[in-house]
Amino acid sequence: MSWLTRVRQRLPFLPKRETPDNLWHKCRGCGQMLFTREFEENLSVCPKCDFHERIGPEARFAQIFDDGWVRLPSPAVSEDPLKFRDSKRYSDRMKAARASTREQDAFVNAVGEIDHQTIVVGVQNFAFMGGSMGQAVGSAFIAGARAAIERSAPYVVFTAAGGARMQEGILSLMQMPRTTVAIAELREARLPYIVVLTDPTTGGVTASYAMLGDIQISEPNALIGFAGQRVIESTIREKLPQGFQRAEYLLAHGMLDMVVDRRQLRDTLGRVIGLLMPQQQHA
Repeated sequence: MSWLTRVRQRLPFLPKRETPDNLWHKCRGCGQMLFTREFEENLSVCPKCDFHERIGPEARFAQIFDDGWVRLPSPAVSEDPLKFRDSKRYSDRMKAARASTREQDAFVNAVGEIDHQTIVVGVQNFAFMGGSMGQAVGSAFIAGARAAIERSAPYVVFTAAGGARMQEGILSLMQMPRTTVAIAELREARLPYIVVLTDPTTGGVTASYAMLGDIQISEPNALIGFAGQRVIESTIREKLPQGFQRAEYLLAHGMLDMVVDRRQLRDTLGRVIGLLMPQQQHA
């Protein structure tokens, strides 16, 4: 026992100093301890190494829209259609995800303005069961696309997913063609569909709506791919380049149009939308 501990025991009137649990944030990129407030003011980007932390829909809407925004209701879908159970019931996993994120599912739409231009924004929430794509995600995506068509506005989608939701089986895979049809409806209406890929975007989401944008943007160092590196290497029996599934590699090989720091993303989207929708600026 140290002398300081013995002194504190003899002086019970000295209060124990307590530090709030959320005062500090440890960067997952460089391991630096950052003041949470400063970290959030920097849009959840590490000021030391520029690591982009994953963020949820509410933070994303606050960063993108001019002032306020209105969330759009998500269509009701059948829950647990297969009565699936592995180590836990699917219904229990859903309850836990809803309690931790305060969201109904992994995809949320909102309508607002960026540089005084009306847009519909869809955000995929990785914190909700890994952003996995099930019926609710597919239906919400389609609802967002049709809301954009109703308003003659661009549809901007932020992707973040581990892939399809295995607990919904073939029903989750059916969301791939469904969302593709919704994108075709946007194109028929001659409205821009812009995708911002964030870390990570993988699996069936990458194989469908994540890579079908008119403009493909990514945040720095985002993991983007279909299968994992080890799975691919064991399949083709070849060693793959380091970082071949990162945003910068995909940009260099023509898979993306640009990689944009989150702190410049709002201005970049405003300029892109202004070029694609010039008639809105004079409405």
